[in-house]
Amino acid sequence: MVQDKQEFNIRETISDNKLLSLWKLMSGYRRIYFIATISLGFAAAFRSGTYLILGRFVDALVARDDISRYIPWIAISFFVLASLQGVFTYISGRLAAKTSEGITRRLRNFLFNHIQRLSFSYHDKTKTGELIQRATSDVDAVRLFFADRAIGMGRILLLFLVNLGVLLSLNVRLALLSIIVVPLTVGLSLIFFKRISKAYEDYQVQEAVLSNALQENLTGVRVVKAFARQDFEEKKFDKENQEKYAKGKKFFTMHALFWPFSDILTGAQMVFGYYLGATMTINGEISLGTYLAYAGMIIWIIWPIRNLGRLIVQMSTGLVSYGRILEVIKEQREPLSFGEYIPQTDEVNGSFVFDQVSFAYEDHPIVLNKISFSCQPGQLIALLGGPGSGKSTLMNLLPRFYDYTSGFLTLDGVDLKSYPRSFLRNHIGVVEQEPFLFSRSIKENITYGVNRQVSDEEVFEASRAAAIHEVILSFTQGYDTLVGEKGVTLSGGQKQRVAIARTLLKNPKILILDDATSSVDVETEANIHQALDRLMKGRTTFIIAHRIQSLMQADLILVLDNGKIIQQGIHKDLIKQPGKYKEIFDIQTKIDTALQQELDLSK
Repeated sequence: MVQDKQEFNIRETISDNKLLSLWKLMSGYRRIYFIATISLGFAAAFRSGTYLILGRFVDALVARDDISRYIPWIAISFFVLASLQGVFTYISGRLAAKTSEGITRRLRNFLFNHIQRLSFSYHDKTKTGELIQRATSDVDAVRLFFADRAIGMGRILLLFLVNLGVLLSLNVRLALLSIIVVPLTVGLSLIFFKRISKAYEDYQVQEAVLSNALQENLTGVRVVKAFARQDFEEKKFDKENQEKYAKGKKFFTMHALFWPFSDILTGAQMVFGYYLGATMTINGEISLGTYLAYAGMIIWIIWPIRNLGRLIVQMSTGLVSYGRILEVIKEQREPLSFGEYIPQTDEVNGSFVFDQVSFAYEDHPIVLNKISFSCQPGQLIALLGGPGSGKSTLMNLLPRFYDYTSGFLTLDGVDLKSYPRSFLRNHIGVVEQEPFLFSRSIKENITYGVNRQVSDEEVFEASRAAAIHEVILSFTQGYDTLVGEKGVTLSGGQKQRVAIARTLLKNPKILILDDATSSVDVETEANIHQALDRLMKGRTTFIIAHRIQSLMQADLILVLDNGKIIQQGIHKDLIKQPGKYKEIFDIQTKIDTALQQELDLSK
């Protein structure tokens, strides 16, 4: 069995010529694919042999020869030839399937791994449905190319050559006059090939749009139901589906137009061949047996040529799909392991210095503008600001999800860009504002970020620190409880705490909590912060929060607005200064006081 002992680098197969690129992609499978094609040639030869034997048998009968003693041998010959034809057809089909499935597995694995390693900026501008389309439908089109279209081309050429060779041995003039339609059929196929390729590409692009609409709708199904927007979503989907229908209709109409033209040409050639052969038989130029052999073999010349046209047209779908896949593969991967500096101890202390750091997304205005501050190992840094102020973007610079565009940013005195991304991400734990949980058990979700064997006690300790241990034990299956897609079986606060436990178990030197306590109540938030105070000693922690109560104990508070730091300091100093921090503090204090008064009155 052909296996990739190490990942096959499909980027090395990229060529301006797609057929050449596909040939390179077949590395490791070319021999068995060649055997599959040759096996078809043998199968064609054995089929032609049955017609030759039939012709000789009929000529012997017409000549009134005593052939009764040869009949058993003729019958055995038919059986043997048919059996050999079946065996070689099976061998061809099996090896072709092995090749197509092997190459598809190679392509799908590489594409999945490649997509995971593309940069955040690529995923920001590329729709999920588009990537799903290329990793499924387009990959399957490539599979069909190898399973049916490419091997079919070889089969047709061998059938044509073998049967033409036999016909030439019977009568040269009859053989040559029986293939005059071949150039016309091939030319017609090439004309349709160019037009159908464009129509199919448009069809695939629209199918990707439809897939993205479906994926987005299913992801946000709770929002759709909450706002009773089913009719609106149905109309939006129907609009895209109608566009797909129109492009599909155009594509398949062009495909359907090919058959009448090709059938007229090949049908006329068949009729002409039968007429010419019959005339030559009547005139005594060929024997009746030769005519019968010719009548059987002409079918395996004309109809394969008809199918050659079909395959040429259908090959366009495989080539277009492969081109769409290559568009993704050509994208540069995020260089995870590239970096000039790794500490000798393989550890970091966690001191950061931001010196006039600015950042802008591609083709967008500046998001962070001349950010400057510093923190020491083990300090707690809090970020406060409204939506779009740049808090999350600032935190995304630390694990190098994005690289700053100007200024200077150091970790432990070394330029952050000198560290490999993989090294930074192994030492930085992140809890997102909207945590993502996989459709696995709670325990598997908690241990997801740890690349080692983890004991149950370690899992329990992390869960206790995240104030989720007792909640998990209340479930019937405890830590083996299966989490639904995106964690739908858990409440928002429970999902958040499972995500916090996952990060705590990773035991990072640097921790980023992107508004990680937004989905928990005040009591749970207090429990989490108490646990973090115990477990985060010696770790640099960044907290993004909207409630000032969550960041009052921070060693440094940064207030951001429109990508700039407008205030920084500690809580007791900032509430004495006029500015945004004091405004937010006063508003939240009034709200909390009013709520407390209402609670007191309701008692």
